[in-house]
Amino acid sequence: MKMKKMSWSLIALVILSLVLVSCGPAQTPAATEKATEESATAAPATEAPGETEGPAPAADTGWCSNTDIVFFPGGSPGGTFATVVYNGALAAAADTGANVEYVWSDWNTEKMITQFGEAVATAPDGIAVMGHPGDEAFDPLIDDAEAQGIIVTSSNTELPLAQAKYSGNGFGYVGAVNYSAGYNLGKESINRFGLGDGDKAFVWGLLSNPGRGERTQGIIDALEEAGMEVVYQEIDDATNSDASAGVSTFVGVMAANPDIKLVVTDHGQLTATQQVYLEAAGLGPDDVYAVGFDLSSATVEAVKLGWTDLVIDQQQWLQGYLSVLQICLTDNYAFSGLHIDTGAGFLHKDNVDLLADLVERQIR
Repeated sequence: MKMKKMSWSLIALVILSLVLVSCGPAQTPAATEKATEESATAAPATEAPGETEGPAPAADTGWCSNTDIVFFPGGSPGGTFATVVYNGALAAAADTGANVEYVWSDWNTEKMITQFGEAVATAPDGIAVMGHPGDEAFDPLIDDAEAQGIIVTSSNTELPLAQAKYSGNGFGYVGAVNYSAGYNLGKESINRFGLGDGDKAFVWGLLSNPGRGERTQGIIDALEEAGMEVVYQEIDDATNSDASAGVSTFVGVMAANPDIKLVVTDHGQLTATQQVYLEAAGLGPDDVYAVGFDLSSATVEAVKLGWTDLVIDQQQWLQGYLSVLQICLTDNYAFSGLHIDTGAGFLHKDNVDLLADLVERQIR
């Protein structure tokens, strides 16, 4: 009786195993081995998938090599800000294989407009501009370029009307949002240095430039909201191109307003020259607070020595790299325009060592 019970149990177990095997998911090791042997033509489970038609096109070396681009770094060759923008564009050209021609404008808005027209005449696939001249001056020329099938994109200063009109054609923007960047620097200066009602500030900026002037306006608004008195000076063309040309202007403003507590330079090259300005005016590193925009080797050194107290970084290397990439993506894969805010945090004496090496290499 006992043996009979065991036999029936064994038979039941065998039947259950056969049922499970026929269902598929839970095979026994023996069944798996048998199935493998019988499937002589099937690939082993560990074998890599069969080769496809090739790698994704964007992974190919030189995937943008048939794209011709005219790129505007903005300033002059060797300029502290424009050189970093240029380095970013060079890196993008090397990574993508794009054919890039570089046009320097000395930060002169009239020259940018003239050079843009000249660039359109060469019929490139794309043009990456800086938007300093503003929509009113630029848009008729951009309309003409777009009508000829030329991709246009902007960096550093927004062209909101053109971007809204042509974003589907690849018109993007990479850079800081100017008004917000200026306003944030003003507020951070007030909070960090304990400034406020009745204190006087010297703001040296570019209010007259459409679009670009919004950053200067943001600074002024933040300071005046806190009750500060603002002494404003427009950056003239000579100083805009060569910061050293502004020494006499700075000395004159400071001499006429000896009670100034805060100096704000709304220009990367002027910020890099703050130590020179202050020394020329007979001031030491602790006599006034000096703040501004954009990183450079000179600015990093000035922060370390106490001449410059606060700098907002807009990561301009990305403005070069991503503008070239935008045109490559649109020309080769029909991507629409991307809006990328590169406005970042603040550099000061407590974190300057973190970025010093990258600034020296002209990446930050």
